[in-house]
Amino acid sequence: MGIAILVILAYLVGSVPTAVWVSKRVYGIDIREHGSGNAGATNTFRILGSKAGAAVMVIDMLKGFMAAKLALFSPFPWNSEQVVNLQVFLGLAAVVGHIFPIWADFRGGKGIATLFGMILAIQPLAAVSLVGVFMGMLYLTRYVSLSSISASIAFPLLIMFIFREPEMSYRIFAIATACLVVLTHYKNINRLLSGNESKVPFFRKRRLRRGED
Repeated sequence: MGIAILVILAYLVGSVPTAVWVSKRVYGIDIREHGSGNAGATNTFRILGSKAGAAVMVIDMLKGFMAAKLALFSPFPWNSEQVVNLQVFLGLAAVVGHIFPIWADFRGGKGIATLFGMILAIQPLAAVSLVGVFMGMLYLTRYVSLSSISASIAFPLLIMFIFREPEMSYRIFAIATACLVVLTHYKNINRLLSGNESKVPFFRKRRLRRGED
């Protein structure tokens, strides 16, 4: 299958607006009109609770995982450097799709869960370690944003010093990912510093009427 077709497919997979569909079809609201306005797992956790947030997070992760696995249909030998590079590229196409979804007026989320799904497809052990960092921070603080930032910073450290990934392109990608996540969470960082960041509600459902945040 041609590389261009794989990239388009990866983008379309990433464009599935999980948070928008769940919020509209199950809760009767558009998640983008509440909270931070992002159509992602973090905002879903805040507005609709842990059950909806977890469902959105898992599906968004699967988008990145499936997009990276599309490299199986490439002409490159499996486990070659070309395939790793292609997996990264396809995963990023899915992340772009999540941020700018064609199925939801190009208004999506930040792509953290989708990005994680791509890492899971490429290097499962690193992904499991990042889950540990994310869940540990989430358990201690109940801040999804801080958990995402912590995991993103841990990503290049794990890649370079624990797993000693030899591919320079993957190392650069890990560093760029950490920088990008920190930059895209600058509003969350400001709210964390001022003590105004919302915590996620565990084991309970948010009650929400139309038109309320």
